[in-house]
Amino acid sequence: MKLLVDGFATKSTRADQELRVLAYPSAIDLSSGHLRHLAGHLAARRREIGTRWRRITPGRQALLVLAHLRCGGTYAQLAAGFDIGVATVYRYAREAIEVLATLAPSLARVMRTSSRLAFAILDGALRPIDRIAADTPYYSGKHKRHGMNVQALTDPFGRLLWASPALPGSTHDLTAARTQRDRRSSRRCRTQVLGGQGIPRRWLPGPGALDRRRLKQWQRRHNSTHAKIRCVGEQAMAVLKGWRLLRKLRCSTNRITDIVKAVLVLHHAST
Repeated sequence: MKLLVDGFATKSTRADQELRVLAYPSAIDLSSGHLRHLAGHLAARRREIGTRWRRITPGRQALLVLAHLRCGGTYAQLAAGFDIGVATVYRYAREAIEVLATLAPSLARVMRTSSRLAFAILDGALRPIDRIAADTPYYSGKHKRHGMNVQALTDPFGRLLWASPALPGSTHDLTAARTQRDRRSSRRCRTQVLGGQGIPRRWLPGPGALDRRRLKQWQRRHNSTHAKIRCVGEQAMAVLKGWRLLRKLRCSTNRITDIVKAVLVLHHAST
C-alpha cells in the first residue's frame, strides 16, 4: 500500500505494518561480479536442498547479503527495503554467509599455492564487538576495547591470501599465530613469513621484530627495512575494514569466523 507523506512516496512493509517508511535509492560500492558470484552459489544451494519457492530470487538474496556485509545494514532496515520479514532476512543472510564460508581456502592450501612467493606477511587485527566490561576474554588490553583477534596472510603485493578463525581479543598475536599455524604445511613451504610487531623472529622464519632496547645501527636499519615490507600487509587489513559490518560486529562471537571467511571469498571473487 503506497501513501504520500509530505510529497514523498511511502509504503507499508511486513517488518512493521504500523510504520510508514520513506524509500530512497542507494548504491553498494561493489561490482556486478560479486553479485553474480554469490547468486550462482545461492542458486546451487537451493537446488541442492530442493527449495521449491521463496519470497525473493537468488539474485535479490545475494543483493541483500551484500548490502548487509558491505554497508552494515541491520535486519530491520533490510526487511523494510526488500519487503520481507526480519526473521526472513536473518535466515537468508545466515544461509549465504555459511555458503560462502565453506568456499574459503584453508591455510594448508594457501601455503601450497604461495610456495613460489619470496615471502608472505602475517599480521593481526582486532575486530570490534559490542560486549560489556564483564566479558574479560574479549577485552584487548592493547586496544582498550572488546573485540576478536583475526590474523591475515598477505602476499608481497598486498593481496589478501588467507584469514584465520577469530579468537577472543585478549589473545596475543604470537599466541594467535601459533594457534593457527599448520606445522606440516609450514615444513613443505619454503616461503618466508614476516610477522607483525607482536610476532618475534624466534618463531617465524625470516626477519621479524628485534628487541628495541640497545639496538645497534645495523639492527635499526634491519628493523626499518622490515617495517617497509610489513606495511604492505596493512593493505589486507584495509580490505577487511572496507566491509562495514566488520567495523562493529553486533552478532554472536560464534558467527564472526564465518563472516570473515565470507568476506575473504567475496574479495577473491573480484580479483
